[in-house]
Amino acid sequence: MMAEDDLRIRKRLPAAVYDLARRLGANPEMRRTTVKLKQTGRMKQRLGATSWMSYTATQTISMCECAFDWRARVSPFGMISVRDALKDGQGRLDVMALGVIPVARAERSSALMRGELMRYLAELAWAPDAILLNTSLRWREDGPDRLAVSAGVGETAAEVTLSLDSEEGRIAGAFAPDRPRSATAPILPTPWRGRFSDYRHHGNIWLPFAGEVAWEIDGKETIYGQGRVERWEASNDGA
Repeated sequence: MMAEDDLRIRKRLPAAVYDLARRLGANPEMRRTTVKLKQTGRMKQRLGATSWMSYTATQTISMCECAFDWRARVSPFGMISVRDALKDGQGRLDVMALGVIPVARAERSSALMRGELMRYLAELAWAPDAILLNTSLRWREDGPDRLAVSAGVGETAAEVTLSLDSEEGRIAGAFAPDRPRSATAPILPTPWRGRFSDYRHHGNIWLPFAGEVAWEIDGKETIYGQGRVERWEASNDGA
């Protein structure tokens, strides 16, 4: 990293945030602007379900702006496709059957945008260069081993708290007390969390290869999604 670039980033970020990024292997000199993931996992169709549906997915994450695009094929036989995205300042959530028959589509709203922003913030563990490169992120220290990161303004403002493991100082979890559980009325702000595990050194970056997400309802946590990273690569393409 060029000395003047390093100094500019150090001045802009809290020391604990800069240290986290460097600890994870972030390096703007590499000019990585987009992460591409391939994932496998399982998810619940609804929170009360006892059965799981398997999925395969691809995802891109921008390291220069708040943007991602997650596209999944869900069992049986990949007949259901899901697209969950944040692009060009708009959230998107579509569910299709056979690729052409709409099953569900979330209307654009501030609640949808907040939810998608929270997902982006929570998944910075998979795009650590974004900690240094995405200047739209706002950071503050939130106690020992906790960093709060936010983005958006007004009704779309969103914040997630990242927890760091005490031994290695890597991102172990993400939490938001009020992520919209529904993008349409009635809006249900609900405690939501993600966890990361199975860190591996990959291409000079420390990445979690396993993760899960859960809602907390009436004090009880319900895990609704679990996934693994099968492939990770970074490039200078647009997200």
